Amino acid sequence: MFDLKNVTIRSRSVGTMDNNVYVITAKDTGAQVLIDAADDFPALAQLLADAAEDAAVPAKVELIVTTHSHWDHVRALAEAVRATSARTAAGREDVPDIEVPTDVPLDHGDTVHSGASAGPGGFELEAIKLRGHTPGSVALLYRDPDGPAHLFTGDSLFPGGLGNTQKDPERFASLYRDVVERVFEYLPDDTVIHPGHGAGTTLGAERPHLREWKERGW
Repeated sequence: MFDLKNVTIRSRSVGTMDNNVYVITAKDTGAQVLIDAADDFPALAQLLADAAEDAAVPAKVELIVTTHSHWDHVRALAEAVRATSARTAAGREDVPDIEVPTDVPLDHGDTVHSGASAGPGGFELEAIKLRGHTPGSVALLYRDPDGPAHLFTGDSLFPGGLGNTQKDPERFASLYRDVVERVFEYLPDDTVIHPGHGAGTTLGAERPHLREWKERGW
């Protein structure tokens, strides 16, 4: 768990693909954003209940963001929406491939809020489009006012490399370009990376390997 000034970040690995699910909870308002309702809704419900304890008031899931449309990231989405009545968001290009209706199609640079607005006690997330793993893959950026930023990258950026582009040179070039220009050239080294599978990392730990990634092509 990351216990930050205004929010907490909790995560859990679920399902046969060990997907990471994240919940960001506003301490003052209880507003929650769930990132990738991947699988095993009972486990997600427990994660949300645990996260609710971090808030000073009753917590409520306001938004469920899907980082991309692949099956292993959406298996519990319908059940999560039914249980929470939360709005849904995903990258615009991936929306047609997600069976659950998307309320908020995301474009690069869009801002999503933890409720009606990110006023006192709320928080906001910036959408960073990282095209290549899927056409509409999106990362979500939370800027902590008192510490490093936190970036939820789905399957676009991991410790040790980029997401799978099926050895397609055009898709790899697109993803590499977006990750370099929209992440490494945009954010500082202390930025914490929360990937869709496996352990987290920081941009500083990964930056020395960019040339290696480009040369190997995956």
